[in-house]
Amino acid sequence: MVTIENPKRTKQNQILHAAVQVFAEKGYSGAVIADIAERAGIGKGTIYEYFRSKEELFFSVFELYWEETWDAATVSISALDGSATERLGALSDTMMAQWIELKDIFAIVMEFWAASSNSQLRHRFRQAFRDAYAQIRGIVSSLIRNGIERGEFRPDVNAASVAAALVGTWDALLLQAWFDDTFDPVVTAKDFLKVVINGMSTQ
Repeated sequence: MVTIENPKRTKQNQILHAAVQVFAEKGYSGAVIADIAERAGIGKGTIYEYFRSKEELFFSVFELYWEETWDAATVSISALDGSATERLGALSDTMMAQWIELKDIFAIVMEFWAASSNSQLRHRFRQAFRDAYAQIRGIVSSLIRNGIERGEFRPDVNAASVAAALVGTWDALLLQAWFDDTFDPVVTAKDFLKVVINGMSTQ
């Protein structure tokens, strides 16, 4: 079957990906719609056909970022039929792979965090972050509970607590890598997960 791409959706994605670059380079405050339009190769007025304001466009960029992260996370574990340990490893690798893909524009993530505390979209961003973190913690918790049910992990393991700690660790590792070019979050995440798995293991 031939897939016919929606021209409107294509243009919208063109704008969003241009906005990612501009917001990452200039920050939310420094970016202007004209810059984004120029990067996208379209007229300034065209952007307003898809997004009502810079604030709306910025939030849509966040939604795109999370959608792509969520899709990658779910694909990484659904593709495996192996143990809970293997699936946790695949998920961790996927989360850390963000660094390789986003290293040059990771500043956009910093802008998202900043927006949750002081932008006009503060409350919207805070709710979006709550939902996003709840989703990823839910995936990790589910994998851990599956490991408990299969006898891989000890029954006294608190799946929700371990999940929250792992998600927090992934965030912290990427943040350290942003400030220190010599720091490797991918290797560190693998090593840390081994320790966590050993602590939960029944073996």
